[in-house]
Amino acid sequence: MNKVVLVTGANSGIGLALCERLLSQDPEGLQLCLACRNMRRAEAARSALLTSNPTAQIALLQMDTSSISSVISAAQEVRLRYHRLDYLYLNAGIMPNPQFDVKAFFKGLFSSVITMFATGEGILTQKDGVTADGLQEVFATNLFGHFLLIRELEPVLCHEGRTSQLVWTSSSNAHRSAFNLEDLQHRGGAQPYSSSKYASDLLSLALNTHYNKQGLYSSVICPGFVMTNLTYGILPSFPAFLWTLLMPVFWLIRTFTNTFTLTPYNGAEALFWLFKQKPESLDPYAKYHSLTSGLGHNYTQPRKMDIDLETSESLYEKLLQLESEVRKKLQEKQKEAQNAHVHPAETDSS
Repeated sequence: MNKVVLVTGANSGIGLALCERLLSQDPEGLQLCLACRNMRRAEAARSALLTSNPTAQIALLQMDTSSISSVISAAQEVRLRYHRLDYLYLNAGIMPNPQFDVKAFFKGLFSSVITMFATGEGILTQKDGVTADGLQEVFATNLFGHFLLIRELEPVLCHEGRTSQLVWTSSSNAHRSAFNLEDLQHRGGAQPYSSSKYASDLLSLALNTHYNKQGLYSSVICPGFVMTNLTYGILPSFPAFLWTLLMPVFWLIRTFTNTFTLTPYNGAEALFWLFKQKPESLDPYAKYHSLTSGLGHNYTQPRKMDIDLETSESLYEKLLQLESEVRKKLQEKQKEAQNAHVHPAETDSS
């Protein structure tokens, strides 16, 4: 029986690399769905995957996780297409307008260069935006949109007698210090990316608490330090030759630390590894790290997350409350639109 796999943010980087690896293992045993915001890029990704796997079943789904209406519409489409969903990879994410602290960077070069590059701690801050729904953009894209997607897809994720798996792409940049339960959307801070990733770690634990009895399991991975569009976006003003000069340094660092996976293929190692595991055997408190040895060997290693059940439950309850609020607002907007259509404003024709 074919396994149905949906990957958000699948048109590039780690998401696309995961799709390539899944298809390389069993191109005809999967129904793969690429959920992407930009359909032009999604079509290009699908074409590239089909070039290597011409018989593969690859569908596209338009979805912007920062948009409530887009997530709900996409979920409705998924429920129409599939009667079940075996794997949901929650990979889409943004780090908008990253600000690079040059002073902290050069200080780190002489003290904690490996930690600095591996986690981004101390050298990165971001300026967040606000979505059309009134939510903080990073929170909505990285966390809440995925939470809403899971809630909408319960009918195809939860089935008696079989298991389904959620897999979150988190980060080593997920720090408890950046997260505040009283400022869930991180309106008052400068590290929304770190906050959203720590929140996804917490949420994964809560989802296991609430859904394991229904056969749905959740896990978290860290891809390591990977050179993707998100990474290059951190230093958009860097000239190409400087990146060229830095790459040998990164490869040298990898001989000392296994967290420098560098390529999307390597970074997708833990995502691919989890696909082959029994979800009920996994540790809900572990983050599964993609690691690459100095000789280029890829492997996965679980590491305990800095999370606790009480905080995860509080986060879950707050997200449920926010879900109720945004659904109510969406219904009000739809009702207003219907009324405007049925009773168009009168115009003076004289």
